[in-house]
Amino acid sequence: MKLFTYIFTIIAIGLIIYNATKIDWNTPFEGQSVVGLITILAALCGIILLQILRVSKKIETQSKKR
Repeated sequence: MKLFTYIFTIIAIGLIIYNATKIDWNTPFEGQSVVGLITILAALCGIILLQILRVSKKIETQSKKR
């Protein structure tokens, strides 16, 4: 599970970097820039969810040890 979260976190970071290059910073809320912003936001949400999953699994293993 740990490897799964690391791989998908790296993929999400790659998507953020790629879509940041697609944004027209002069007009960020027009045309294809909106798609880039939405994809960046979705990737950030995915990273947060993966971190929550990683922490919850860590808490689960700690509680089973007790």
